Amino acid sequence: MTDTPKKPPRILSIAGSDSSGGAGIQADIKTITMLGGYAMTAITAVTAQNSTGVMAVEAMSPDLVDQQIAACIEDIGVDAIKIGMLGSPAIADLVADRLQWFEVPIVFDPVMVATSGAVLADDATISGFRRLMGMATLITPNLPELAALTSTDEANLAEDDHKAMFKAAQALSEQHDCDVLAKGGHAEGERIYDLLVTPEPRAVGFEHQRIETRHTHGTGCTLSSAIATVLGHGQSVEHSIRLARKFIYKAIENAPGFGEGSGPLGHQSVRF
Repeated sequence: MTDTPKKPPRILSIAGSDSSGGAGIQADIKTITMLGGYAMTAITAVTAQNSTGVMAVEAMSPDLVDQQIAACIEDIGVDAIKIGMLGSPAIADLVADRLQWFEVPIVFDPVMVATSGAVLADDATISGFRRLMGMATLITPNLPELAALTSTDEANLAEDDHKAMFKAAQALSEQHDCDVLAKGGHAEGERIYDLLVTPEPRAVGFEHQRIETRHTHGTGCTLSSAIATVLGHGQSVEHSIRLARKFIYKAIENAPGFGEGSGPLGHQSVRF
């Protein structure tokens, strides 16, 4: 008698498309697949971009985004959700309306600025983040995003003692009753320090040696979709972060070297 293969966790990524494949929906699909998940997508915006920058952005209609989400959930089902670039305030509100009754892990990466420096969320869209943060299991802001969401001086967040990072992450966690992973990659130094803060409050630090490379396009997208996938496998938030950070470290180590700017990661080279 042959054992029935275990079904993969169903992971829905709600995010923007990156035409060059390094970030956004494309990075999410690669990550979810390599970590043993089944990837589904709701595309919120289409971008023309590559390793050197974002040339154009066009948001999808809110109704089309809603139909994409409904089509996935109503037929395939979902075990975890990753939310990335939203594209417009209307889409942010629609996603919040659609997901407010779902009791699956939600990882929200509050994308505001691309690695290249292009602005991907205006003030009105950022304001719409509030509802989504209130229903998220985990928020994954980098230091500029954490500064913007908590009205904190970004320079203070990058200090070596990490006290300001903890204080800002704690405030965000308590305000929205969710876990916050503050990502320290924008800080100076030879080591990367990330900090998980929970509403209790509880804090867990994660640290590794910085890889000196320009090939970091899509790191935030990759990390958040990796965490969502491991959560979909039934792991805890803390363990999901540990495994996701290992995945992204290997993906950076194995970057193929494409592009003239901030190149893509080597998702295809990581075997777990």
